Amino acid sequence: MAYDAGLTPKDLIEPRLMGRLEQLDIVARKVLVSRQKGERRSKRRGNSVEFDDYRPYVMGDDIRHLDWNVYGRLEKLFIKLFREEEDIYVHILVDASASMDHGSPCKFDYARKLAAAVAYTALMKNHRTAVGSFSSNLDSVTRPQRGRHKLLRLLTSLCEMKPEGTTNLMEACKTFYIGQKAKGVVIVISDFFDRSGFEGALKYFLGQKLEVCLLQVLSEDEVEPPFAGDLKLRDAEDGDDTDMTVSAPLLKAYRKNLGSFLEELRSYCVKRGLKYLFATTATPLEDVLLHYMRREGVLQ
Repeated sequence: MAYDAGLTPKDLIEPRLMGRLEQLDIVARKVLVSRQKGERRSKRRGNSVEFDDYRPYVMGDDIRHLDWNVYGRLEKLFIKLFREEEDIYVHILVDASASMDHGSPCKFDYARKLAAAVAYTALMKNHRTAVGSFSSNLDSVTRPQRGRHKLLRLLTSLCEMKPEGTTNLMEACKTFYIGQKAKGVVIVISDFFDRSGFEGALKYFLGQKLEVCLLQVLSEDEVEPPFAGDLKLRDAEDGDDTDMTVSAPLLKAYRKNLGSFLEELRSYCVKRGLKYLFATTATPLEDVLLHYMRREGVLQ
């Protein structure tokens, strides 16, 4: 197996990267509605401890919100308005299907390190953060955690993940859609190699008050196969073997088909307001986090 089964929380984030991540924040421009008041001010006005503005009193207003100090100065009745504080929920879903257990460095390890970095960024800004994995379904998702003291728990969950089974993106997204109670940010890290396609799955994210980012990760040899001659290829997920001769025309057709697949996914996201990023495992994590994700408005 290509993935590092002995990965520890200390292996997931380099100390030199932590300082740079602490300067960033998760972008959530949509109005995020939550059942619990938290650290982020929303655009909705409500009853909270944080004063926002005044407006003239009208019949029927709660007189408990009258500002008598203003009345004493102006002899006019004004109602105090407050901003309602709400939590931002950040959900990070990692593809743990067998196809992710490939490449050098391994796609799965690379995905877990990306997930760890995003989780660290979110926790440092006190957002409620959860990490989960999926393959044939949504395998496991941690309870949303808040505060930097919860980092070890989330990193340990990432270390305990194992890449196995087939990909069923639709079932995973459907289960997430049914089970999630809070709105917020969803970041899906995957190769998106699913024979059933991605359209049916991603529809569960549409029309929701969610900031959605798809981060597609492939290995270098998937983008530029270093193979030639007669080969026996085995499907990582179903175990089927295929004999083939890798020729220049076949490689050309492969690159064309892969390019079409990547463009279809990117175009689907752009047209529907979902953020999309692509990286290979040769791309430095710092570039993805500090440049790509900032450029696409995932981090700021």
